[in-house]
Amino acid sequence: MKNKDKKLFFSAPEVAKILNVSRVTIASKIKRGIIKAEKVGGIYLIPKEGLESLLDNGDISKEKKEEVKIIVRKIINEYGEAIKLLGKE
Repeated sequence: MKNKDKKLFFSAPEVAKILNVSRVTIASKIKRGIIKAEKVGGIYLIPKEGLESLLDNGDISKEKKEEVKIIVRKIINEYGEAIKLLGKE
């Protein structure tokens, strides 16, 4: 839980996995301005607040939100250090 609070950005593929949609869908929504993202190097990073707003917009059921939280925790536990390093570039 503490690691999740420290994470500031999520990659587009991570958000796609969390939301159970394709990376192409996320890229399209970024380009249309539906999802706010910052381009760092060759990848888009979605701020934590942006992901939270996607989850809180009411389009996702409570069960799906809980599933997303579990997946986010798993990603942070497995890739947290790599993501931190990417964020520093």
